[in-house]
Parts: sequence; C-alpha cells; structure tokens
Amino acid sequence: MPIYEYYCPTCEIKFEKLRPMTASAEPAECPEGHQGAARVLSVFSAFGRGEDGEPMALAGAGGGCGCGGACSCGAF
Repeated sequence: MPIYEYYCPTCEIKFEKLRPMTASAEPAECPEGHQGAARVLSVFSAFGRGEDGEPMALAGAGGGCGCGGACSCGAF
C-alpha cells in the first residue's frame, strides 16, 4: 500500500496516510479528526555519490526520465 500526502484546511497541516490506491483520491481524516483533507502532490528527490565521490541526482530528481539523464534507465 502506498503512502499519500494530504492537506487539512482546518488545521493547515500536511500529513501522510497509508491507503490503498483505490482510495487515494478520496478525502481523508487528518490526525486531529477533521474530515475533508485533500490529497496533495508529493515531490521527492534523491542524491547519491558518483564514482568520483561527487554528489549526483538519482531517479526521481531533476530532469525526470525520457531520458533527461536523471533516471537510471540506461537509455542515455
């Protein structure tokens, strides 16, 4: 089951909730018990070190796939 991020307009907080994919778009209850929290876009980035020890972007960061060079699909 994936983790989704939601925003509660009553509390003005963002929180995460583990839910089935079939329920991802449904409003959620916030940790304070308010109904109607909406799902928000989650953005992440990951970084690692290349063979030379310099930081480099990994999958999910920067240019995305297709192949902009930020994924690990090997198409470049």
